Amino acid sequence: MIIDVKVPMLSESVSEGTLLEWKKKVGEAVARDEILIDIETDKVVLEVPSPQAGVLVEIIAQNGETVAAEQVLARIDTAATASASAEAPAVAPVPEAAPAAAQTNAAMPAAAKLAAETGVDVNALQGSGRDGRVLKEDVQNAAKPAAAPAAAPTTVPAGARPEQRVPMSRLRARVAERLLASQQENAILTTFNEVNMKPIMDLRAKYKEKFEKEHGTKLGFMSFFVKAAVAALKKYPVVNASVDGNDIVYHGYFDIGIAIGSPRGLVVPILRDADQMSIADIEQAIVDYAKKAKDGKIALEDLTGGTFSITNGGTFGSMMSTPIINPPQSAILGMHATKERAVVENGQVVVRPMMYLALSYDHRIIDGREAVLTLVAIKDALEDPARLLLDL
Repeated sequence: MIIDVKVPMLSESVSEGTLLEWKKKVGEAVARDEILIDIETDKVVLEVPSPQAGVLVEIIAQNGETVAAEQVLARIDTAATASASAEAPAVAPVPEAAPAAAQTNAAMPAAAKLAAETGVDVNALQGSGRDGRVLKEDVQNAAKPAAAPAAAPTTVPAGARPEQRVPMSRLRARVAERLLASQQENAILTTFNEVNMKPIMDLRAKYKEKFEKEHGTKLGFMSFFVKAAVAALKKYPVVNASVDGNDIVYHGYFDIGIAIGSPRGLVVPILRDADQMSIADIEQAIVDYAKKAKDGKIALEDLTGGTFSITNGGTFGSMMSTPIINPPQSAILGMHATKERAVVENGQVVVRPMMYLALSYDHRIIDGREAVLTLVAIKDALEDPARLLLDL
């Protein structure tokens, strides 16, 4: 029975994606739910699993093609086997395969054909396919030295000005589009302040071991910033609002986006109802999102929505920055590196671990007063964590 492999349903905000690279070739056996190919959208990378076990008999959409939801990508024969699906005529040019190698170094039809054309001995190759199969790419790599003995020098000639042109990934292009639109459509201003991190650092140092034993996750700093931000947003709801045409939409919930770097670029997964989450819940959620981002497993629903965002440039050593608002949100908090600096306390010069904070906001709906007071509220909560417990 022949069945279709289709593009999964995409979210309303994602209309198409780009095929990355097929993990299987025509003629190879596939297991049910085995990943056949990844599709890069402007938000996440989606995995396309095999709907049934069988043999991949046809690939309709090739690597790099743009595809839409429900589009047919390939076809699988659920009644066939890998040996039965192989194209027998194409194997004919390689009759002298050694018996020992035939079991672990078999060549795929396309590889055998190319080997016959280029004079490459497939029995001398170490196949990179499943069970040691020799793939077409293996033959191509083996044929390169013979086809081009005069390889270009590896060193760059004196005076050369090399360039490399690489197309943007969908995610990078989408990030660029959204940030440019944010700067063009929002009246962005940024207000700054600084926070003494000593109270939070002392609290963390005192309880971090007990916290990890009790909750199974490490106690970081981001959870305190999330809690402080939520407390400030409750006091100044307009900072948690968004613009919709000529309307201001006040959100009665607090979905906080946390900017996380990934191999594909910056992603901002959402802590939903962050006001109802404990410190441990927040820390664990951030760890889970970071792992998913690293593994390319972030889902579309993880990135959808958000009423306010926090980004931590201090992770990379940034001392000061003006973060760009993530539409349709109206504000974003920027954290920076903590550095020991001389400050005055009660008329005395003391050394304290200080961090600069930045709050970028949309001046169309947020006045400077609300922005400044929001940042002051965040600062006060961090410098006196008891405020968070007493809701002050």
